[in-house]
Amino acid sequence: MSTTAEKKVRILCVEDDPQMRTFLLAQLKARGFNTQAVRDGAQAIDLAAIFQPQLVLLDLSLPSLDGLSFLRRLREWSGAPVIILSAHDEEPVKIRALDLGADDYLTKPFSLNELLARVRVALRRAEETARLRSSATGNEGQRPSYHCGGENGLQVDFAHRMVRSNGVEVHLTPTEYDLLCELARNAGKVLTHRELLQRVWGPDYSGENTYLRTFVRHLRRKLEPDASQPRFLLNELGVGYFVPPPDPDEL
Repeated sequence: MSTTAEKKVRILCVEDDPQMRTFLLAQLKARGFNTQAVRDGAQAIDLAAIFQPQLVLLDLSLPSLDGLSFLRRLREWSGAPVIILSAHDEEPVKIRALDLGADDYLTKPFSLNELLARVRVALRRAEETARLRSSATGNEGQRPSYHCGGENGLQVDFAHRMVRSNGVEVHLTPTEYDLLCELARNAGKVLTHRELLQRVWGPDYSGENTYLRTFVRHLRRKLEPDASQPRFLLNELGVGYFVPPPDPDEL
């Protein structure tokens, strides 16, 4: 991402530790980002409504309103990427944060270069999502949509980034949509855990199977008539995931 583009990007840092907050603010501003920082979740909700951040860096241990509560409230109206910065390395905490809509999770202490790399990945994904949503045409040489299960089955409109299940439009986060899109564009083919992680999250995430399991669970809850007996998001045990081939009239 160019320096010119970075200057337009609004980043909100929600961090209780004053030294970490000062460090993040200084480093991001030095790289041209438009950055605001606050120490607790209640202040962050108010500022987010005014500042309209394009990315949020979020600590979990916050006064007034904890990080998970802030994330839950933010996701009621904002799809901005959220990267968790936390000293908690326990898998249940990571899964809870991802369940509530976090896009990434970085454990403290972390290197500045790794944080900046993850920020770039999250912003690229959000930028691509916005670009495709504004496009009225599908990708050249690819199906404009994916349908499986008939009129009341699963429908993915690639041109407009719209998803329907049982005839009802379903709201997905950018990461959820990217994962579903990757599977739908390769319908009928098993994509390995490593392939999906690298394609959706990037090459540095090839071992983060927790991410993949969590987001597949999200999608099943939103898309399947019965998440315990999936019809659309299927898995090959120990290998990866796939969706069925499209209906014959869509081929």
